[in-house]
Amino acid sequence: MPIPNWLCSLCLSLLAAPLMAANAPTSLQPMDVFELEWADRPAVSPDGRSVVYQRMSFDRLRDRRLSTLWLRGIGSSMHQPLTQIGQNAGSAAWSPDGDRLAWVQRSDGSAQVHVRWMESGRSAAVSSLSGSPSGLSWSPDGQWLAFTMFVPQEAVSWAKLPKAPKGAKWAPAPKVIEELRYRSDGQGYLQRGASQVFVLPAEGGSARQLTHGEVDYRGPLQWSNDGSSLLVSANRDPRNDPLDSEIYRLSIASGELRALTSRDGPDAAPSLSPDGRWLAWLGFDDRKLAAHATRLYVMELDEGSPRQLLADLDRSIDSIGWDEKGRGLYLVYTDQGQDVLAYVDRRRDRLQVLDRQFGGTAMGRPYGGGSFDARGGTLAYTRGSASAPADLAYLNRRDEGVMLTDLNADLLPHRVLGEVEERWVESSADGRRIQSWVVKPPHFDTAKKYPLLLEIHGGPHADYGPRFAPETQLYAAAGYVVLYVNPRGSTSYGEEFTNLIQNAYPGQDYDDLISSVDAVLAEGYVDPNRLFVTGGSGGGVLTAWIIGQTERFRAAVVAKPVINWISFALTADAYPFFTRYWFPAMPWEDPQHYWQRSPLMAVGKVSTPTMLIVGEADYRTPIGEAEQYYQALQLRGIKSALVRIPGASHGINLRPSHMISQVLYTTGWFEHVEAEVLAETARTVH
Repeated sequence: MPIPNWLCSLCLSLLAAPLMAANAPTSLQPMDVFELEWADRPAVSPDGRSVVYQRMSFDRLRDRRLSTLWLRGIGSSMHQPLTQIGQNAGSAAWSPDGDRLAWVQRSDGSAQVHVRWMESGRSAAVSSLSGSPSGLSWSPDGQWLAFTMFVPQEAVSWAKLPKAPKGAKWAPAPKVIEELRYRSDGQGYLQRGASQVFVLPAEGGSARQLTHGEVDYRGPLQWSNDGSSLLVSANRDPRNDPLDSEIYRLSIASGELRALTSRDGPDAAPSLSPDGRWLAWLGFDDRKLAAHATRLYVMELDEGSPRQLLADLDRSIDSIGWDEKGRGLYLVYTDQGQDVLAYVDRRRDRLQVLDRQFGGTAMGRPYGGGSFDARGGTLAYTRGSASAPADLAYLNRRDEGVMLTDLNADLLPHRVLGEVEERWVESSADGRRIQSWVVKPPHFDTAKKYPLLLEIHGGPHADYGPRFAPETQLYAAAGYVVLYVNPRGSTSYGEEFTNLIQNAYPGQDYDDLISSVDAVLAEGYVDPNRLFVTGGSGGGVLTAWIIGQTERFRAAVVAKPVINWISFALTADAYPFFTRYWFPAMPWEDPQHYWQRSPLMAVGKVSTPTMLIVGEADYRTPIGEAEQYYQALQLRGIKSALVRIPGASHGINLRPSHMISQVLYTTGWFEHVEAEVLAETARTVH
């Protein structure tokens, strides 16, 4: 007996329903972090027809970031890998005529310079170095590669220790520290030595060291057009002035250094015009502020005097690069939380905005970050948005951004992300306009009441913006309305706004944050009894400060905070900078000022259940800060927990599993506290 058509259709639809449900878009999940990819560090070929870039990803098995070099055509469909997955490759640099590509490849604990001959497609290591080279730069004739590399120095010891007997297993010998800077976050305790400049034959051979001593020499390295010298930057007196640096001309033949700048303040990031005539660089006059706006300067290399460009642009300039003809410079700055790619004509001193979606390389929270390169009439750059990390783009002849990659096409179209919406509010402190963003949960329902999570950025001189951020998306996917704010002290609103917290942090930034919370509450979709707060670093400071001022938040997570400014100032890795630029005096000269700004001062008022989370290898805000607060809360009987992440530095989210852990421990703590509140309510009712 034949089956009726209507019954066949019904059966097919029923069979298809589970498949459709399985393929239906869902919200971002924690393990999706390992599937994300993003573009970074483009290097345009000399003819402008192709670009090499770093294709970044996370290694699921080794729990690390990976960088693979890919080659993408401009105006063609060519897109191919140049290095293998698992061989971390970066610092790509084209030879002057484009026939070769050099890069640094890290594998098996070694970092070496590799060169690829583009016509044959063959590549080989051309160095045998004991350290890690960085910042490769080709000589104009293509015969040499310059780079910087750390050079260790012999350790100091005044004690003549006896030798251990043969076969004995004595403890490691003591280590003597005499340097001002002796440990660094992400690196740990530093080996004695400095970063020096080297040149290496491009065909392979022995590297020759050009600089010596205890001074760190920094790139980017710039060759003079005749190949006789390099431009570098260095701070030759870091003990007395931690911010100061000058640009030097370094002779290849003799190693002689000649200073090209001389002001009090940093001069760095030298960039030579294609004809070698004009020098551009970034810097500022040091006024002992916690945050200076970085400015752009140019001068004729041999006979000119410095001239500032864009003096009226009240934004800090992050990176620069000359156009093909040396008529002007491309540059990047951040305006109201948005990274901007722009151009300035050297002669007319006129700014032209090219793209306000530059960036997208900061994976974690919605910070800025990105890079660009311009050669052969082509400008290539990273371009991101609130809904996707950085892809590779270039600027066409109409100055329009054209996407060259879609690296997450296999993932993000199948995920429903939280919508990111901009907000402005007047602060209750003084009426200043404060910018913020709200990330609503996927499938947001206006009829529901949602918990709100205030997520505070660090720095404090930094900014959030409408950028893709796995952490905020994961919070939204967990059902939270996520609010992130740029309170006073944030960058990208001008130097005056940034320095409103000079010697006054925390302070009225608290009012900016609470005013932003109240504005979202007034929109009607947030449950006022389910407010939560978290933040890391400077955001951890403000989170701890907030719960010492108000009981409005049901629970808090204080990540990698500063709790006691005195102990922080004398244990943080950058203590020469913090003590001189963040405070009016040394701790022993004005201890009261340090104490009044310390969240520990208000711990006696805290009643909010609080979890602390910190990396065990954090040297920026050392773990002792979190431990002080945890122990104070325990002594007071406040519900609290301390989560220590083994091996993590201040940048907890550098390893993807740590990023996931921070998010899940945060939401887990909030859920744990809410469950106890509900249980206590039930016991009270009965």
